[in-house]
Amino acid sequence: MTLLKECNTRKMYKKIPVLTDTHQRQHNYLRISLTERCNLRCSYCMPLEGVQLSPAKHLMNANEIYSIAKIFVNLGVTKIRLTGGEPLVRKDFSRILERLSSLNVDLSITTNAVSIDRYLIQLKKAQVETINVSLDTLDADKYQRITFRNYFNRVYQNILTLISEGFKVKINAVLMRGINEDEILSFIKFTKNLPVVFRFIEFMPFNGNQWRREKTISLNEIMGKIKKAYPSNQIIRTKDAPNDTSKNYSIKDYRGSFAIISTVTNPFCDTCNRIRLTADGKLKNCLFSKNESDLLTALRNNEDLEDIIAKNINNKFAVRSGMPSPQFFDDPKNHKHNRSMITIGG
Repeated sequence: MTLLKECNTRKMYKKIPVLTDTHQRQHNYLRISLTERCNLRCSYCMPLEGVQLSPAKHLMNANEIYSIAKIFVNLGVTKIRLTGGEPLVRKDFSRILERLSSLNVDLSITTNAVSIDRYLIQLKKAQVETINVSLDTLDADKYQRITFRNYFNRVYQNILTLISEGFKVKINAVLMRGINEDEILSFIKFTKNLPVVFRFIEFMPFNGNQWRREKTISLNEIMGKIKKAYPSNQIIRTKDAPNDTSKNYSIKDYRGSFAIISTVTNPFCDTCNRIRLTADGKLKNCLFSKNESDLLTALRNNEDLEDIIAKNINNKFAVRSGMPSPQFFDDPKNHKHNRSMITIGG
């Protein structure tokens, strides 16, 4: 059976859900990038020379974001995360948030928290409970070197505000050798008195971010540092949620917890339930995939998006867009045709 026939068969008989791939993974988690713009310049996300931004007419407007999201919800998506770039730099963010909150989904956001204090009322009204904050250091000077901006104190205060306002806060730190691996234990101590989840993310390769395997801090190295600092009976391995990307831990009697997202050294593709919609309306079935499906143009042409989505999901590889082994994953040529992270969405 050809792929096109398979897509048509799905639609006609509804035996195979559109968002279930050939490896029987059900994709109920959609990450929507609202913009390619950001008010920070982190080099692991944005190349030092910058990126060629898409013209405004090539980006989804608020109505188009809602229309495409609604189609995915009707197909079985139960969770939507808003990302960027920095999603809060969109002038119509509040409108987008309000419209998406009318869908029957778990709505969340990833942000650098530079300006999130302006949106607390809107976020609560939209019933957003979980907020992921990108923060790669607890040192103000280092923050400025990583982000090329002097916003550390503002971000730190906004994290405390989010906690006090009752949001569930997860802090994402991309670990990079020679940059911030010396802060691992400081990040752990941050969870002692604050009810946050500090998540260590392995440095991943994208176009223009000068990734090399030796810059990556592996799960084993992270845990090695922690085990040297804490007795084994104080390090608690907590239960991972279904389809969780992270391995979760806590320190005994600490209010918060920590987690490790080991995309590079220990990929978790067998339980992947995530798909991504870029700000210019392209569907990516894997973070590392260079192949995309243009949903925005199809929407504007009044085409049926369901068949396009089904084909995209069916083309998903079992592991990291067809790079199952370190030999494939470590080869730079296998990443240069993918986008930079800022144009994919965090």
